[in-house]
Amino acid sequence: MSQENQIEVATLGGGCFWCVEAVFQELQGVKSAISGYEGGHILNPTYRQVCSGTTGHAEVVEVTFDPQKVSFKEVLQIFFTLHDPTTLNRQGADVGTQYRSVIFYHNEKQKQIAQEVIGEITREKIWDDPIVTELSPSTTFYPAEDYHQEYFKYNGYQPYCLAVVAPKVAKFRKQFKDKLKK
Repeated sequence: MSQENQIEVATLGGGCFWCVEAVFQELQGVKSAISGYEGGHILNPTYRQVCSGTTGHAEVVEVTFDPQKVSFKEVLQIFFTLHDPTTLNRQGADVGTQYRSVIFYHNEKQKQIAQEVIGEITREKIWDDPIVTELSPSTTFYPAEDYHQEYFKYNGYQPYCLAVVAPKVAKFRKQFKDKLKK
């Protein structure tokens, strides 16, 4: 495979997957951002099962990207601006293990880069509290139901999107305007 055709996958959980997906869909070099579930103990979980908090799954986004255009490190740097990595099993009003901050790494190099980025953020004292982002090997990713895919794009007028997703997308657009898809 030539370098031009290489792709890489990052699987990230930072609270509600609608927020994470909406941002990464706009990032240069991203081929796809798919909302789903990972890290639990049942096969083919449904949204209702995951929301119960009993399956062990996290709401995640599987980000497929071209590392020649955006590096895994840059993906993580953006990821850490989207959510609070210091709150255990919670993002804002979303509470439960399904909303945990998690990086499911796909190889040892990703694990090492994730550890380095967490170390850099810790040293820079960006957060007052310690980072609790879980680092776990990737297992099986289950795409969420169709109505969750591109949710913000098609439902941006919904109250949750207006109150929670839109401000995160706006922050991303402002902070990383040079990284937006053209």
